[in-house]
Amino acid sequence: MLGRTTSIPNYVVAALIILRAPVSAATTLEQLRTRWFGVALIVIGLDQLSKNAANKLLDLYQPVPVTSFFNWTLAYNEGAAFSFLSDAGGWQRWLFVGLALSISLFLVLRIRTLTRAHALEAWALSLILGGAIGNVIDRLVFGHVIDFVQLHYQDWYWPAFNVADSAISVGVVLLIVDVMRGNPDSP
Repeated sequence: MLGRTTSIPNYVVAALIILRAPVSAATTLEQLRTRWFGVALIVIGLDQLSKNAANKLLDLYQPVPVTSFFNWTLAYNEGAAFSFLSDAGGWQRWLFVGLALSISLFLVLRIRTLTRAHALEAWALSLILGGAIGNVIDRLVFGHVIDFVQLHYQDWYWPAFNVADSAISVGVVLLIVDVMRGNPDSP
């Protein structure tokens, strides 16, 4: 439909306004960084609590319908996104742990260098950091990632996912928004 313009939904505009809202001058950069790392800790906590509940309340691979498009479905994923390398024999666990820890270290170092002018990037990286660590905890403790949210349409099913995966996805979307809006203070 070329030539047709669509407006941005109000909730997206509201979220962007909140994320771009100036921080009080009384808030120090260290306080901001504490908040950014706090977001990562909240994601880790919510992720682990929800996975623990799913592991206790759901039966493995037995969908519990919630709506016509949403199920609770406990699944164990030994691979990466979309079960990539899930049947590789076990070595992939350590590959994914190493990759996630390396990326997490990079994210921590990057967040520590960011200023108020890069707040959206910092929030995005904080979500990604929390999600990465949440899934690393699963890999280290259980040898697999616990997934439990499943979306579907008729006979088409999206792979099961979890809070950590959602945080990573939202963080990536925020990074894309940050890049698209441009930041004159970026290097």
